[in-house]
Amino acid sequence: MAQYDERVDTYINKAEPFAQPILNHIRNLAHQVSPLINENIKWGFPHFEYKATICSMASFKAHCAFGFWKASLMKDPYQLFGERDSTMGQLGRIEKLEDLPSDKILTEYILEALRIDESGVKLKKAVTTPKAEIPMPTDFADTLSQNPKAKQIFENFSPSHKREYLEWITTAKTEATRLKRMTTTIEWLTEGKSLNWKYQR
Repeated sequence: MAQYDERVDTYINKAEPFAQPILNHIRNLAHQVSPLINENIKWGFPHFEYKATICSMASFKAHCAFGFWKASLMKDPYQLFGERDSTMGQLGRIEKLEDLPSDKILTEYILEALRIDESGVKLKKAVTTPKAEIPMPTDFADTLSQNPKAKQIFENFSPSHKREYLEWITTAKTEATRLKRMTTTIEWLTEGKSLNWKYQR
């Protein structure tokens, strides 16, 4: 692990043009905050580490994400975290530099995260309750049977990918939405896509 990792340069250079100044800004600020911070690539995106992971950043087609590994242990004095979608990082969707907090505030947060990491405090392991199985809806089963290719791909999917589609279809609030989601599902399945294919690099 090194202070600067060439793989992070590659990651930033391959990102969408709008994302590059955002990623470079976060990267530069992290190193300005402390020379103890090193870079690493985990799960395909950049992480900033000392003894363990402090924070990480990622870019997608239309936004960037930035988050702290031990956010649940942080004080969050400026209430940046709020009730955010954790898949977006605690700061939500970042589409331009102005979406980031000021350097002063972000520096405070990175320093706190660094102190927590240095203290050796570990996150408590969450006790997860297995999700209840979602029964195959009859109308979706009928639709699948009329589209053999989509049906075969669906059946070969992992349980989690199957569940994503079933949950998406069964949580539709109106019949029109449900039908639209089933049509989209068949299109994406025929192309071999999971529900969240847009967010996968």
